[in-house]
Amino acid sequence: MKILLIEDDAHIARFLVNGFHQEGCSITHTVNGVDGLHAALSESYDVIVLDLMLPLKDGFQVLAQLRGEGHATPVLILSAKHSVEERVQGLQSGADDYLVKPFAFPELFARCQSLSRRGKHSLIQPLELTYQDLFLDLLKHSLKRGDTTIQLNQREFILMKLMLERPETVISKTAILEQVWGHQFDPQTNVVDVLVCRLRSKVDKGFERPLIHTLRGVGYVLKSQY
Repeated sequence: MKILLIEDDAHIARFLVNGFHQEGCSITHTVNGVDGLHAALSESYDVIVLDLMLPLKDGFQVLAQLRGEGHATPVLILSAKHSVEERVQGLQSGADDYLVKPFAFPELFARCQSLSRRGKHSLIQPLELTYQDLFLDLLKHSLKRGDTTIQLNQREFILMKLMLERPETVISKTAILEQVWGHQFDPQTNVVDVLVCRLRSKVDKGFERPLIHTLRGVGYVLKSQY
């Protein structure tokens, strides 16, 4: 893997650089947000490991500018901030994963491998997804159906994005659990049913043609006709 590390703490940076080198990775290390952003925009990386508390330009600013210019390189945030609100803010800002300090290197490396395998590292990615009269802005995290703006929370946004990436394709409950929650739940849990029901009420309620359909025992599909 080709890794960009943007981290100003010398001790943590040395620990990570050595760890990645031992795993056979190519790693570029920068110590502030300005140099980190320049490196991210100048070359292609498999994963960017990004600290939030950086000199010159903080991690959120780096991430915002990176995503604003259409770069979809997977970003893993490293931060001492560990509250749920702070983690949600990091993910909503465009990060793909969030790891709280202190951390174990094997876990960090495994997460980087997972992000790299997702194949998100091309420099230019679509900034919007559409199907029928649905329009999802990936930068602004906003959804429209026709002229109607629909407010989504983070999990609803992830599910809508997943369905718009695979229109007219059945998505299983297990796939939704893995993509939306990021780890395994008991397959018998009803969290997916609740989430789909909530999203359907926002996307289909008040419209003549429903788009989100349930195939009992199989999964869910975004389709204009069922």
